[in-house]
Amino acid sequence: MASKMAELTEYLAKALVEQPDAVKVSEREEDGRTIVHLDVAEDDLGKVIGRNGRVATALRSLMKVAAIQEDVRAGLEIGD
Repeated sequence: MASKMAELTEYLAKALVEQPDAVKVSEREEDGRTIVHLDVAEDDLGKVIGRNGRVATALRSLMKVAAIQEDVRAGLEIGD
């Protein structure tokens, strides 16, 4: 079962991109942290990152709120 963090990240990413079927979210544990990895189509990468990284920063902030609810430490990786 995917965590709230992964579900939220997937939902938001699909709303931002033009190719929502290409959105893939995975999770892994690393050094006591949950790392959520977001992959999108190459053409949509700029939309997920945003100008000066503002959209990516907002995604990370919202994901951290979900992490607090799950009482875990978390991070978000975008792309490769």
